[in-house]
Amino acid sequence: MKYAGAKSPSEADHPVSRDSDGVRLTEEQRLDWLCLIRSDNVGPRTFRALVNHYGGARAALAALPDLARRGGASRAARVHSRQDAERELKAAKALGVAFVALGEAEYPRRLQMIDDAPPLLAVRGETAALRLPAVAVVGARNASAAGLRFAERLARDLGAAGFAVVSGLARGIDAASHRASLSSGTIAVLAGGHDHIYPREHAELAEAIPAQGALVSEMPFGHEPRARDFPRRNRLISGLCAGIVVVEAAKRSGSLITARFALEQGREVFAVPGSPLDPRAEGTNDLIKQGATLVTDAADVVAVLRPILGKPVELRAEEPETPSGPGADPDAGERARIVTLLGPTPVPIDDLVRLSGSSPAIVRVVLLELELAGRLERHGGALVSLL
Repeated sequence: MKYAGAKSPSEADHPVSRDSDGVRLTEEQRLDWLCLIRSDNVGPRTFRALVNHYGGARAALAALPDLARRGGASRAARVHSRQDAERELKAAKALGVAFVALGEAEYPRRLQMIDDAPPLLAVRGETAALRLPAVAVVGARNASAAGLRFAERLARDLGAAGFAVVSGLARGIDAASHRASLSSGTIAVLAGGHDHIYPREHAELAEAIPAQGALVSEMPFGHEPRARDFPRRNRLISGLCAGIVVVEAAKRSGSLITARFALEQGREVFAVPGSPLDPRAEGTNDLIKQGATLVTDAADVVAVLRPILGKPVELRAEEPETPSGPGADPDAGERARIVTLLGPTPVPIDDLVRLSGSSPAIVRVVLLELELAGRLERHGGALVSLL
């Protein structure tokens, strides 16, 4: 990734180190990254755009207030303080949680492939589990006895075949999958911070996972999960894996959101067939109609994934940009032209460059201004729209 090793003059005293396994941040840089990703209106894609443009997290942090003001923010942009970042790192350390940066050796390789991978992943447990080939097993919270039994058998057999089993620590299928793969390595993706396990009755299960597996989250300490956090979590569940298996899912199940993310990320989607009379099978049966691989045992999953896993994981190779710096600031006319081209319908950034007649650097700055002002949404595939 471009931003993993980018440097700016303000960070010259703390260059990103590299070894044979990838980059290694200093603790100062880890604090800079944490401050940037925790600042208002900065998500994973914005983090990337900022660091690529300014050459480093520290320079990007210094630019945030002015960018938001120029983008039309109604109030001053909140930049996450260094003191708050230090407190979070201290709280994480007390709980045995480490912040792993994208590009570092411990960062999951498949997760690094997605375009909105978290710059920092908070990990508690065995990082070795994150290096295993992984399969997600997800499904209904109000699962049937048959669904729970199948999920347990599937997770146990996948673990015996050398796979880490990934799920979301939810009730029903998720919990059954985690419990059946505790001894072989399971990965639970949290919707909240590490100090807010959800649901609360799974706190004991969460405590058992780090012995052989891992708990991971991109959310801040102290964050209690809300409804909108679960789709964010679901993209990480699929992003960690080579494929996902949906055991039971109703027509509008959150598990189907995970399946959609998996398709967008180029992962394999598997589904377990169920009775047409059971509403919990409507979603899985529809997935099969749409082309998902039908699964009746772990061998069906292994047969599809083994050839894929035999190939090396290919990360997008991108050369670092030369930081554009203040010289790339747009004038009022350029800004107006670009904003006029935007609307509620997502459009490719390349089209904005072509139609506005502005340089890619100028378009990137205007998009950063709008996003930090809370006026822009980034989508997959380099698409953007106005909120």
